[in-house]
Amino acid sequence: MAFIKGRRKICRFCENKIEYINYKDERILRRFTNERGKIIPRRVSGNCAMHQRKLTRAIKRGRILAILAFESESYR
Repeated sequence: MAFIKGRRKICRFCENKIEYINYKDERILRRFTNERGKIIPRRVSGNCAMHQRKLTRAIKRGRILAILAFESESYR
């Protein structure tokens, strides 16, 4: 079985030196959710563990305050 080695993904938040992920910034949070409203995992998005935890917390806060949807309206 051949393994394909790709380029390692770089955390966007570490690259731009962003410490705090604002739960009110819908534009950034939508980038890390798929069309069904699920949070994209770390291995796909390329975030580091610390920023993925902060991102998840911000997305969940945004959902509670109705900034983001829990799931897509067209789903079902």
